[in-house]
Formats: sequence, structure tokens, C-alpha cells
Amino acid sequence: MKWIAFPLHPETPEEGRTLEELFAGRDIDIPSMVDHLKRVAADCGLPFGMRSKTYNSRRAQELGKWAESLNKGEEFHLAVFKAYFAEGLNIAKIPVLVEIAESVGLDGAEEVISMGTFKEAVDNDWKYSRSCQITAVPTFAARGRMVVGAQPYSVLEELIKAE
Repeated sequence: MKWIAFPLHPETPEEGRTLEELFAGRDIDIPSMVDHLKRVAADCGLPFGMRSKTYNSRRAQELGKWAESLNKGEEFHLAVFKAYFAEGLNIAKIPVLVEIAESVGLDGAEEVISMGTFKEAVDNDWKYSRSCQITAVPTFAARGRMVVGAQPYSVLEELIKAE
């Protein structure tokens, strides 16, 4: 599996945006949507907390590329997902990201962010995701077929078997 960074609400400021701000002007019942996501996560055995804000993931994506280069990508991505989706932490904040990186045995995250070491790698992923017409995350792709959104294991298994 290869992780591709996706520009999910890149306009979100570091302090985040409330879900109400994020979905303003759209006819979305936020409590129902969050409840649905929580049920889907539970069905998949994933932790999911009740969060009221969304945060910018750009820095986390850059650190994800760094972690991948050190063969710690899977651990880092899972730790970021837990911090964001289960604990509601602001993954745009450098101290939060440093703590997440350290939790999976990575030192030097603050320097990687400040130097922009993996900025180009994320920029390239964003361009690639646009060229593939990916519009949501997660998106799973295999040989031109795509499955979008949180899916049960059986759906992902079928995607792989069809491969």
C-alpha cells in the first residue's frame, strides 16, 4: 500500500474550523453525519471520538512522508489518525505533531517541518491526486477502480480480489 497525500481543506487555518463553519451553506445535519461516521468506524473496529473542529493536515502529511522515508510511515499515519479522529487533537500544531512522531520513535519532527524537507513530496502528491480526479478521502485505488470513503473490510477485500 502506498499513501498519497490529499489536500483536504487546505484553507483551514492552524487553529482549525468548527464543523459548522466547514459545512456552512450546505444542508448537512452535522450530529447525524458524525453519528454515522462513528457507527462506520465502530463496525470497522476503529476508534472515533466526538470532535467539533477540523484541522489543517498539511504538516502531518509532510511528516508522514518523512516517516515513510524512515520505514515508520504506517505507525505514524495510524498515530495521526488516532490523535485526530479519536482524540480530537489539533494536528496542525507543531508540538502535537512532535509528540505523535516521538510516540512512534521518530525524533527531529520540528526540524523537518521548519525546513520544509518534504514540502515538495506533498505538493507532488496533491498534483497527482488532482490528476486522478480524487475528490475525497479515504480513496482506495487499484488498476483504475476506486472505492471512496470509509468502507467495510469486505469492500476493500473485493477491490483487491478484483485486481
